[in-house]
Amino acid sequence: MAPSKPKGGHASLQGKKPANTTKVKRPVTNNPGRIRNKLKRSEMYGKYLLEKKAQKRQSRIQREKEAEALGEDAPKRATPRTLDNTRESEATAVQPEDEEILADEAEDEFAPYFSDEIRPKILLTTRPCPSAELFHFIADLMRFFPQLYYYPRKSYSVKEICTFGSNRKFTHLIVLSEKSKVCNGMLISHLRPSTAANGLGGPTAFFKVSNVIPSSDVPNNGSATSHVPELNLHGFTTRLGHRAGRFLGSLFPHNAQFQGRQVATFHNQRDFIFVRHHRYVFEEGRELNKENGKKKTKARLQELGPRFTMKMRWLQEGTFDTQFGEYEWFHKRKEMDTTRRKFHM
Repeated sequence: MAPSKPKGGHASLQGKKPANTTKVKRPVTNNPGRIRNKLKRSEMYGKYLLEKKAQKRQSRIQREKEAEALGEDAPKRATPRTLDNTRESEATAVQPEDEEILADEAEDEFAPYFSDEIRPKILLTTRPCPSAELFHFIADLMRFFPQLYYYPRKSYSVKEICTFGSNRKFTHLIVLSEKSKVCNGMLISHLRPSTAANGLGGPTAFFKVSNVIPSSDVPNNGSATSHVPELNLHGFTTRLGHRAGRFLGSLFPHNAQFQGRQVATFHNQRDFIFVRHHRYVFEEGRELNKENGKKKTKARLQELGPRFTMKMRWLQEGTFDTQFGEYEWFHKRKEMDTTRRKFHM
């Protein structure tokens, strides 16, 4: 006698979810951000990341095997898409060896510094009532910039300090601001009158400062000497970038003392200017030179500090004047930062 079938037929016909009899582990293919339970969501997200990492690893191994099998006929490795190589074209981008740009820079306010006709002399001060922690950063800046002199702020205004500095033949003024005992802003004003500025000083720029790491906290740091460092300005590709780079370059004498082997770097990337201070060191390597049988000499970099990052907020004509000064450029985030691939420097 045949066994009787259950009433209602298959489980799916009874409104029930059929059991997974295959016992196959289903991959977590979707980001589990929709799960409301926090513990379950974090657990599933961890599994999601592990599976995503394993899939990338398997695809990389597969590509390597295919490239090895094809040999010279293997396709070239695809260049990864980044914000740098997909940035929007800037109308003011400067081409190398542009005659118009070279002619303008030969007559601007900073030309005497780059031709070493004038050596910079910098006056450094702070906001009123600075914290004790800020003086560690000031000490690092005094080792970083040659001919830097600190004067306490007291109760003087920035305009009064500009007049004081220009009367005493200072070429630049730097004013540091801070928040929570950490430097968060740097105002730089060019004080020396020039024909390019109609016999007046200027320009003046304000930079937002972040990620300040003093020299003492830099791993394996060395001690800076009094030698004038070489200057490395990198990544300033637009008209505004050239002007900002030359402004920062005018803070250094252009008679580098190469025996000190020190380099001051201002590297612009995505409108952030990374400031570094290095010494290059020559050491004997392990490999032998086949021609003379001596050990090859290799070079490495030793960081001296400090480290910090700058981002320009505005550039003003003339010396510091918030009431009547005219701005060459002002960063308006809502109007200018329309996409992540738009950069100005």
